[in-house]
Amino acid sequence: MKKKMILKGFVMMFACMLTAVVSQAQDKPKPSPAKTATGKAGAANITINYSAPSAKGRKVFGELVPFDKVWRAGANEATIFETDKDIMVEGQKLPAGKYSLYALPGASEWSFIFNSETGQWGIKRGGETSKDASKDVLTVKAKPAKSASMTETMAYEVTPAGFVLRWENTEVPVAIK
Repeated sequence: MKKKMILKGFVMMFACMLTAVVSQAQDKPKPSPAKTATGKAGAANITINYSAPSAKGRKVFGELVPFDKVWRAGANEATIFETDKDIMVEGQKLPAGKYSLYALPGASEWSFIFNSETGQWGIKRGGETSKDASKDVLTVKAKPAKSASMTETMAYEVTPAGFVLRWENTEVPVAIK
């Protein structure tokens, strides 16, 4: 009887400790938290779901995010771009729907790639993106510019003219009609 009570006490203590550890782990903020940018571009409702990494004193474009290598356009899962209407992105038609959004950053020009496969993790174990090129729907070019101020945490903004990606000292506008 006494052994049973001691065993129950240990089980209860272990359960309490496990509960405390799990609840404490859930309170920690993610290093690259999930974010959503929404708005209207022309007549379309646009939503961009992404994970927002921070610069943390690092040089971002050209180093952390290499030039001329496909990037998941955020952190964690591939960035998701959704439009409820057909739109023209940089003069090219993109049908209404949900897409993974990838970027190919360059020093003087970027490409944004809309891919029909969604829900995948953004990179594979070797560091390359999980993008399946056979599912690319549209690729558009955009010109990066130096931003007016430092943006510590990467952010997308949907505007009446399209969307803008901002991070570090760079902003890349993409026109939508």
